[in-house]
Amino acid sequence: MAKTIYLDNNATTAVAPEVREALAPFLAEWYGNPSSIHTFGGRVARYVDEARERLAGLLGADPSEIIFTSCGTESDNTAIRSALACYPDRRHIVTTRVEHPAVRNLCQVLAQGGPGRPNYRLTELPVDRQGMLNLKEFESVLSDDTALVSIMWANNETGVLFPVEAIGAACRKRGVLFHTDAVQAVGKVPINLAELPIDMLSLSGHKLHAPKGIGALYVRRGTRFSPYLVGGHQENNRRGGTEAVPLIVALGQAAELAKQRMAEEQTRVRALRDRLERALLESAPGAILNGHPTERLPNTSNISFEFVEGEAILLMLDQHGICASSGSACTTGSLEPSHVLRAMGVPFTAAHGSIRFSLSVYNTQEEIDTVVKVLPPIIRRLREISPFGREKLAAAR
Repeated sequence: MAKTIYLDNNATTAVAPEVREALAPFLAEWYGNPSSIHTFGGRVARYVDEARERLAGLLGADPSEIIFTSCGTESDNTAIRSALACYPDRRHIVTTRVEHPAVRNLCQVLAQGGPGRPNYRLTELPVDRQGMLNLKEFESVLSDDTALVSIMWANNETGVLFPVEAIGAACRKRGVLFHTDAVQAVGKVPINLAELPIDMLSLSGHKLHAPKGIGALYVRRGTRFSPYLVGGHQENNRRGGTEAVPLIVALGQAAELAKQRMAEEQTRVRALRDRLERALLESAPGAILNGHPTERLPNTSNISFEFVEGEAILLMLDQHGICASSGSACTTGSLEPSHVLRAMGVPFTAAHGSIRFSLSVYNTQEEIDTVVKVLPPIIRRLREISPFGREKLAAAR
């Protein structure tokens, strides 16, 4: 069996060895409940506090502004529902057409209303061909009725970075809460929330080399807040439920590693991404880069190969032990391409052949060179069996 070359880090990441080592004692001897009054539980609570401090250090936040959750989706849901509960007289939500389903689907459900539920007006802002937002159009839709703006920091499919500082400044000027889903951004780009007009921010541990099942929500001090999970006094009465101590400790360690590796993300990982991207765009006629050429995460490249199916590309890559993902929803049984690529106006013939490569600090140049060697023949082979692809190859010759 071929060695696995993992280029699907925007889906999930390997748990770092240092993280596994940090959490192991809390699956064995340090099993106390941090809410207990006895010394054994109190010692465990101190490790939870340390993890909170480490995560706050990565974000440029105060530890008191961090709420541990189970995942990014819970954090997104908590932020959105909290904003609406705290501003019950406002009925307008602003987001974009390219948000992650954790935000997009919830906002659409809220806009549908229903028996006993308020009816919200939803504005989903468009993006241009490079996946970028028009700031003037964004500012024009804000009103006194706007309860919340929820716009992602970095797109999960294309890696495109949104101007969160300008978005937050416009929201603050109008007295509107601003939440950003930063699940893909945290650990990959520098963040200093002390200097940014962001009220709430969501993140997920398994995107930055912590285990699945842990996330966090940043809530700026002074921001109105309504808990989503109501129960005990945990998380300063902001999220009920016994703390998942092993996972919290793991997230704290992962945050510390991400802070140490930020320069590597911006240099070595970006260089590997660029090496892969250049080679594939040059070697495959009709290959198209999806997303802004520079305003992107350093690890993400989304490339469309015209007249072939992304699912077929992935299956053939898998035979070589190469893991990537498709920008098309074909893998879920749908014939429709990704909502992100549709919103960007990617041609239908290209959107179905979209592949996302997302790297991490664990990838090597040797792995990238293997992909560059393997993938172009796959594209040629698939085009040879496609009537549209044969025409493309003939034109290229």
